[in-house]
Amino acid sequence: MFEELLEWDRDTFIYLNGLGIEAQDGFWVTITDILTWIPLFMLFVVLLVRKFPKKEAVAAIVTFMALVIFITLLTDFTKQIVARLRPNNDASINTLIRILRNPSSYSFFSGHASSSFSITVLMYLFLRKQLNWALLFFIWPLLFSTSRIYVGVHYPSDIIVGALVGIASGMLFYRLNERFILPYLGSGHRE
Repeated sequence: MFEELLEWDRDTFIYLNGLGIEAQDGFWVTITDILTWIPLFMLFVVLLVRKFPKKEAVAAIVTFMALVIFITLLTDFTKQIVARLRPNNDASINTLIRILRNPSSYSFFSGHASSSFSITVLMYLFLRKQLNWALLFFIWPLLFSTSRIYVGVHYPSDIIVGALVGIASGMLFYRLNERFILPYLGSGHRE
């Protein structure tokens, strides 16, 4: 069963990666770069500052930063424990795929997926009542995560598990903020 899952993962990756065309390479290389998304992070901070009282905004920003540290450490720890080679470093398939990035770290699970989904879930939960368009935040992790298949560095299971870990982490940190931080600021729960 596990071998069949790994075979599906490999075959699906090869198929999806093979759909790429040279004319789109620049777009996906830009999308996969974290620096491209700095304006989005700045927007998140501005929205928090504008939509909440000062103490709540600061608490939300601190929660956001704690989540980033947590998800980075969890992702790196998991990659070291699992030690799964990235497709671009796997000699059995790297001649069959398009490789636009060449990281040497391990693959499972995707840090792009875990970090982008965790941040997006947290920001969505913070801002969903203030912004009727907050669901649009999810465009970022969908593009950011899938770009990793396009550039040749993650299997679909890396993305799926990373997204699930990110969603759970974002929800956890939102609940921690609601339960342990907001009550001590004299703020009522927003739910």
